[in-house]
Amino acid sequence: MAAGRMRSTRRLRSWIVEQVSSGKYPGLVWDDEAKTMFRIPWKHAGKQDFRKDEDAAIFKAWAEFKGKLTDGGQDNPAAWKTRLRCALNKSPEFKEVMDRAQLDISEPYKVYRLVPISEQGVVVPEKKSREKASRRSKRRRSDSDSDAASDDKQIKREEATSQLVAVDEIRLDVRIEESVTAPVGAQDSFSVAVYYLGQQVLKRQIQGTDVRIMYLPSSPIPPTPLVLKARFPRIPLPEPPSTLPAGPELQALFTLLPFMEKGVVLTSTPQGVYGKRFCQGRVFWTGPHTTMPDLHKMERNTEPVLLFNKEIFKQQLDYFRTNGGEPPQCGFTLCFGEELSDSEDPFQKLIIVQITLPWEEQQVQNAQSIFESITILQSLASQSPLGEITLNLVTVPSPTN
Repeated sequence: MAAGRMRSTRRLRSWIVEQVSSGKYPGLVWDDEAKTMFRIPWKHAGKQDFRKDEDAAIFKAWAEFKGKLTDGGQDNPAAWKTRLRCALNKSPEFKEVMDRAQLDISEPYKVYRLVPISEQGVVVPEKKSREKASRRSKRRRSDSDSDAASDDKQIKREEATSQLVAVDEIRLDVRIEESVTAPVGAQDSFSVAVYYLGQQVLKRQIQGTDVRIMYLPSSPIPPTPLVLKARFPRIPLPEPPSTLPAGPELQALFTLLPFMEKGVVLTSTPQGVYGKRFCQGRVFWTGPHTTMPDLHKMERNTEPVLLFNKEIFKQQLDYFRTNGGEPPQCGFTLCFGEELSDSEDPFQKLIIVQITLPWEEQQVQNAQSIFESITILQSLASQSPLGEITLNLVTVPSPTN
């Protein structure tokens, strides 16, 4: 969007910092020693092992803090979660750090960064915002400690209500940004993160429809993915770093790696992402579109296995765009040499490869923005005597560079 205004959210920031530092919420911890990033638990309320008193504790606390603990008299963990997620995403003082999130483990979490004041930019509209600046200055000062999406909605309700004395409807200027059609193939990319004994040892992003993840004996970590002749990129599993703790697990890791020599090939198609195993070592996987709770093993030299279903993802995305709630997941996990079930923590395993799909992640972000915008518009419409609002759409061309 081309228009916006800076909102003070110090109350949200101070509340979050206080809760993280308190240590009383499971999974809500600092992610770095400098305490500039924090982890927040992110388990889906529909999971069989979801524990409302633990997994939704921080979301419930925020709803209670805001005086919105119940919705129609019923506990609603999904609504609590949506409220805090919207607050964090709307605030300029927080930034989601997607490459540090772990959403495919038994205790999933997201990571947010506390944004310094010097980095909190704002884009000011050139015309109508200037015309209305003096008229709204007093109201903006009174709104200065609003702290999230719910507060923002309340402010808009108050503004709309004050206008109803003189008008029958609410008129809004909505500035939209022209979208550029993605070039052919732009949807096909992989973000690959490799973990040994829970420690990240490699991360690469691949643009293309195919990638092979394999072990090459004594191969140094290349600065960019290697490319097979006339075929597709490959990502070599690195040698275990010296930072891993010595012991029998490390020795088992050294023993396992040679069995991964021919690796696994991932292929993205319009239907989804498929995996084909060529290595001697066993490969198990977990993902958001499995229908059975059993172990999922990738057999050697058989037909490729569907690891990520794009049609199901599209259905989940459409529902999320319209109804909100839990966003669809955008990746899957491979476990080399050991069994891995949905209920296990993959970071206790010797070799874990987590695959996320950047294009799908971007679609989820876009859908989230659309849902939040529609929610605000619906809230405004409910304040109009006619039950409607008038939108004046202004197209803002995207930058060319």
